[in-house]
Amino acid sequence: MSGAYFRPIIARDPALGGKPLAGGWARFAHVEILRRDGSAEVVSAEDLPEGVLTRLTEARAPIAGMGLDRPRLMGIVNATPDSFSDGGQFETTETAVAQGARLIAQGADMVDVGGESTRPGAAFVSAAEELTRVLPVIEALAARGDVPVSVDTRKPEVAREAVAAGAGLFNDVSALSFAAESVTEAASLGVPVCLMHASGDPKTMQDNPQYENVLLDVYDYLEGRVQACEAAGIARSDIVIDPGIGFGKTVAHNLALISGLSLFHGLGCAILLGASRKRFIGTLGGAEGAQDRVAGSIAVGLEALAQGVQILRVHDMAETKQAMRLWQALQDGTSR
Repeated sequence: MSGAYFRPIIARDPALGGKPLAGGWARFAHVEILRRDGSAEVVSAEDLPEGVLTRLTEARAPIAGMGLDRPRLMGIVNATPDSFSDGGQFETTETAVAQGARLIAQGADMVDVGGESTRPGAAFVSAAEELTRVLPVIEALAARGDVPVSVDTRKPEVAREAVAAGAGLFNDVSALSFAAESVTEAASLGVPVCLMHASGDPKTMQDNPQYENVLLDVYDYLEGRVQACEAAGIARSDIVIDPGIGFGKTVAHNLALISGLSLFHGLGCAILLGASRKRFIGTLGGAEGAQDRVAGSIAVGLEALAQGVQILRVHDMAETKQAMRLWQALQDGTSR
């Protein structure tokens, strides 16, 4: 089916049965086939080409030792003075390490340490400054051995030092496109990568972003980046993809991506969603301050889990963990 895109339609009631999506908790019995000409049709999952069905159903491999048989939470540690939601709160090594430890105690399955703000309009930070901010934090949190630590950076030289310091995931908002050597350097590091879609750089990305079809455009971009990684020797099982909520997207774009998240399972990779405290949540939910967007962030996160997204990247760990436990109990009648 050349030119076709396959969006699993989630069976919201267990009584509807269906096939496991990405080997996880979500199930589907039908798929919407989308095309660039705007046409669409719904077919039975049984009628899909074998290769398509395999990619949609096969279990995703662990990432940095973290199994994906259940939803996972990645806690955010912004060791920066200017991040959009908590800039300056964890700017020193001591406060950043303490925040990481707090997130772990509250139930984080992984912590993500960043030293450069990528909020709209953010200024560029040199690799040297970024390393000064993140290396001691990564070293301290990795030494604890509680959960995997990831480094949130666009720069391959920062990722190299961070992995040497104990980071187990290279989380790149530029999908390894920021530097010419990013993909080859990532392949040499031997750790999984997270590829995020962004339209433009942080300084300009919110200047009137436009797409022909945001869902399909983001899918195609990520598919191309996955293929570039595979060509460099990075296994698809070591790739996480992130549609980049808020990175060069309007409110309407964000909503379209979240509504269509199940499409991205067709890439055969684990999916991470980072919508926590984003501006569109405040716009729709009437919450001007980033720290007032907890409830809206959780609402978006639970919708992502319902569509089989394996990893949520969040600021508010305790609240999200509580909501996720209740969501899981309602899904299967048990507590975890």
